[in-house]
Amino acid sequence: MTITRGVIHIHSTPSALVQHIEWAVGSILGATVRMDWSAQPAEPGSYRAELSWRAPVGTGARLATAFNRWQRLRYEVTEEFSAQDEGHRWSVTPSLGIFHASTGPHGDIMISEDRIKAALLAATLGHEPVQVGLARLLGQPWDDELESFRHSDESGSVRWLHQVV
Repeated sequence: MTITRGVIHIHSTPSALVQHIEWAVGSILGATVRMDWSAQPAEPGSYRAELSWRAPVGTGARLATAFNRWQRLRYEVTEEFSAQDEGHRWSVTPSLGIFHASTGPHGDIMISEDRIKAALLAATLGHEPVQVGLARLLGQPWDDELESFRHSDESGSVRWLHQVV
């Protein structure tokens, strides 16, 4: 079993979901989880938290899948590149839905040849400019929407949580 690590960034959630998020993370990581929640200034009445984790490859996908049941949640989950698998990044906003990308060993987004060809074809056919298609493949709309949530409170700390094996 290959172990990797990643980070959960809950950018905004209603207070009613805080305990449910901790339960979901704890269930997946096999340990009781208490995240350090703070108010999210970018969306009054919501909360934010970060948690670093270390667990088997594929845990990032399990976390992102668990979070998808909540529609008012803004989050990002990352899973680092390992010898067994590429890295991954999931970004979610209520208005845009989910963005998933594979990442390389340095965290850069990897776009397959077929997806680039599709963006070029869409531009050639006049569906959207190539810059818009490539920006979408890189997750730019999600980055743009999440940016104010990421930096609204730079004082947050990150804790490491290791899966109990």
